[in-house]
Amino acid sequence: IYDLASKCSVLLAKDFVHNAFTVILNAETSNSRSLYVEMNQTVISIYPRLKISKMYNFSFLEENCQVLDKALEKNTTNARRETNKIEISNQKGVSLFCDLQYDLCTVTLAGWHHGISAGLFGTNDNEAGNEWTLPNGSFTDNVQEFTQSWQVNKCSLVPKKEKPCPITDKQIICKVFFEESHSLLR
Repeated sequence: IYDLASKCSVLLAKDFVHNAFTVILNAETSNSRSLYVEMNQTVISIYPRLKISKMYNFSFLEENCQVLDKALEKNTTNARRETNKIEISNQKGVSLFCDLQYDLCTVTLAGWHHGISAGLFGTNDNEAGNEWTLPNGSFTDNVQEFTQSWQVNKCSLVPKKEKPCPITDKQIICKVFFEESHSLLR
């Protein structure tokens, strides 16, 4: 268990050989965090506190504002969304499951990712002695040095500007029903 008190984004796990997946815990504004999951040129950002997720596809130049309920055609990443649960998997043996009600996410890797992934989740080789490997290959026993070594940004608190997806009529209705402070369904 790590206490990540800093405002930095950190690399949780990444396949450094085949680049099959990347999982980053992003620091957001207002002391919240999001989970960035990249598989097969598809990125899914999960915002547990807001109970929402966004999907992007690198094969398009602009954001692909799809809803997770729809299956992606011609893509090897499977994403499924239920009420408070999100499940993402690919054909290369990587799966991520998030239960937004409990703010709990798990990453499961198939055996062929043995020893080729690293990050704050460790080296995935069943060796307890090298779990705190730094990105440069050296080892540490200092938790602060370990967590700082896997930071992926300069810890800037300036909010990044994202081009918002176009808002549809259905999204406006959903916002009125479920996000407005006066709504009984919130």
